Amino acid sequence: MENRSSKRILVTGGAGYIGSHTVAELIRVGYQVVVADNFSNSRPEVLEALHKITGVAIPFEKTDFSSLNEVEDLFAHYQFDAIIHFAAFKSVNESVQRPDLYYRNNLISLLNLVDVALKNGVNKLVFSSSCSVYGDPDQLPVSESTPLKKAESPYAFTKQIGERILQDYTHDGTLQNIFLRYFNPAGAHDSALIGEYPLQQPNNLVPVITQTAIGLRPSMDVFGSDYETSDGTCVRDYIHVVDIAQAHVKAIDRLLSLVSTKSLTEIYNLGSGKGNTVMQVIHAFEQVSGQKLNYQIKDRREGDVIKVYADVSHAKKQLGWAAEKSLHDILLSAWNWEKALEIKNKKQTTIS
Repeated sequence: MENRSSKRILVTGGAGYIGSHTVAELIRVGYQVVVADNFSNSRPEVLEALHKITGVAIPFEKTDFSSLNEVEDLFAHYQFDAIIHFAAFKSVNESVQRPDLYYRNNLISLLNLVDVALKNGVNKLVFSSSCSVYGDPDQLPVSESTPLKKAESPYAFTKQIGERILQDYTHDGTLQNIFLRYFNPAGAHDSALIGEYPLQQPNNLVPVITQTAIGLRPSMDVFGSDYETSDGTCVRDYIHVVDIAQAHVKAIDRLLSLVSTKSLTEIYNLGSGKGNTVMQVIHAFEQVSGQKLNYQIKDRREGDVIKVYADVSHAKKQLGWAAEKSLHDILLSAWNWEKALEIKNKKQTTIS
């Protein structure tokens, strides 16, 4: 796309996992970026790492999107051409335990953002969605036309509702949405300067694996061994976080190149198109890292879908995007990131 340097993109939750990688890719191809985050599950030092990666001093605004006043203040200071909305809580397990947090944060934040954006003439939005909207699908692979089933967790339901809210907002004739439904993001930036680094204990498989391998956890749990899969463990479609970040660049390019001013909603699956069981990922990591993992088989976990992987042909055709990195790439980059974190934490311990 031409003239990226004249376009300013708001990235909410830009200090988070997928957000930070997307910020790096947006700047790499020439966009101006403003990061807004409240560090509820991210860290300020991510901004320093992004500065090292990009060589750019990225404008940052500490913003809680569940506060209408803070959102209005943000838009009073900047004019944006488009928005990528990552800011949301994302733990399936936590959402089962505390659904109130997820409904208040994920939905009120979205409503505030869209209301204020439209009042300020910003109508182009990329929404961070999830394959969890499909529930436990009857057919695989999952395409964008697969019917949405009952959400298996409050987190998944907030993504279903979020999509519905945005689709309903298009009835005013102006809002232009792209929903990106991620499958299972994993891995880290090749620099090992940014990666998955939540404040809370991660529940996602790959960081649990790397934390176990490096000794932060004595062992890891595998939830369920009696599912109807090749080895009895759940199947997921793992995709490298940098591939996902590059899909967001494609989505922004597409929204900004639209000639029509009419409202629209486009939906794209972001996955590798392949499914791997939990045990397959564990064994692949052991091969990549040379580390033997200590794991225990436990009962099934509430909220887990049995099997899901993506049909990604629509994204390839319309966005010109396809995942380029393999499961090996994902696991190696995640392991390099975990080792870099250990070195960093040891230095901080020595200094303190």
